[in-house]
Amino acid sequence: MPSVNLYKQTGEVAGSVTLDDVVYGAPRNVALIHQVVVAQLANKRQGTKSTLTRSEVAGGGRKPWRQKGTGNARQGSIRAPQWKHGGVVFAPKPRDFSQKINKKMKEAAFRSAISTKVADDQLKVVDEIKVTGKTKEMAAVVKALNLDHRTLFILTEGDDLVVRAAGNLERVETVKAELVSVLDLMNYTDVVLTQAAAKQIEEAYK
Repeated sequence: MPSVNLYKQTGEVAGSVTLDDVVYGAPRNVALIHQVVVAQLANKRQGTKSTLTRSEVAGGGRKPWRQKGTGNARQGSIRAPQWKHGGVVFAPKPRDFSQKINKKMKEAAFRSAISTKVADDQLKVVDEIKVTGKTKEMAAVVKALNLDHRTLFILTEGDDLVVRAAGNLERVETVKAELVSVLDLMNYTDVVLTQAAAKQIEEAYK
């Protein structure tokens, strides 16, 4: 079972914590993580882009000039794509970009992603984070834990003041343990879990 240091929010090592091997010690599967991340990004797309084709643009029913004898290039409509205010060639239309991810794939990708963070020494566990909601308090926590990269704090329901305190910090994001996704883990270099959040994830993905 993987064992990592247990930190206090002041940056001091308070001991160590043993993580569940099924969740935090899963084999690295880059292909599966990539597939799930691509699907989650696709599912975020609205697919509402829409422009008009030449058949949908108003006007252009009459041929602008006769076919021959004018010296101009032949034209059939002033709403052809080459004309100003003409229709769009291969116009984008509303479509559904969503991709299906079955539950086992999603869970396996999550275990692989969070285990990769453990293996690469990019995951830290903090016993708890206590702040009054002020940004400077959370900034002190980030500094004490030597978090120099984009950082994701995974929290539990009782950590609303931490969410408020981290709201204005650059390169810092928070997410509740029940909502964290593979995309969240891959978007951030460092991941910090409270001890309660680590246990909640274990229970959900074991």
